Amino acid sequence: MATYAIGDIQGCFDSFQRLLAKIDFDPARDRLWLVGDLINRGPRSLETLRFVRDLGDAAVTVLGNHDLYLLMVAEGRGRRGKGDTLEGILGAPDRDELLQWLRERALCHRENGFCMVHAGLLPQWTATQARALAAEVETMLAGPRYREFIANMWGSEPAAWDDDLQGWSRLRVIVNAMTRMRFCSPAGAMEFQTKGEANAAPPGYLPWFAVPGRRSADEVLVTGHWSALGLRIEPNLLALDSGCLWGRHLSAVRLQDRALFQVDCAPGDARI
Repeated sequence: MATYAIGDIQGCFDSFQRLLAKIDFDPARDRLWLVGDLINRGPRSLETLRFVRDLGDAAVTVLGNHDLYLLMVAEGRGRRGKGDTLEGILGAPDRDELLQWLRERALCHRENGFCMVHAGLLPQWTATQARALAAEVETMLAGPRYREFIANMWGSEPAAWDDDLQGWSRLRVIVNAMTRMRFCSPAGAMEFQTKGEANAAPPGYLPWFAVPGRRSADEVLVTGHWSALGLRIEPNLLALDSGCLWGRHLSAVRLQDRALFQVDCAPGDARI
């Protein structure tokens, strides 16, 4: 059995299928770890969501910001973007089943020394603590108060973690760190405006994974989200968003031996 971690798909279904063929993926034998942002902006979000759902236990996916955005839009929340490709899902006959499945996905997944999260972890969090914090969000998202949670989920404040945070502010910081963060200060204050390469950090900020003394550094963080960062394979980091949506590559890393597999963006998938 092999486990393959795959970067942001974002509805690039044809590229995804090409990559699965390249690794000779067999759902009866292998597993996929998907770093989130299954959907949106690519042309075949509905097919991607259905396919991953139908893989059952052969696929583990964590929630990304675009996946949460879909849940917001489905509840009439959030400002729609010009590049959205969500209408196929929202108008599908199995819409409710797909959204329910998405609401039941994890925000953070830990297994065998790996910790998968869409964006990153704040420097003061251990992987064990992050998993416990993710469970707080997951319980709310899958529970009877999910509409109230979605109504209060989005926003960039507070920008930093405090153990004394409670209520919606507490949950919002967890969501933002795990699905939106790129840069933060050494003290863990997040900055959400800058989306460029790692060397584009504003004064006083660093890429989240480069903060000295990061407490999750004893596990391998498997992430996506940051296409401008690109593929990055380090001893304690597998950053896998290699920009398929933008005409570059879709990447998979086999966790057992870190072998890398890539396909070029399929014709018609790129938003360029």
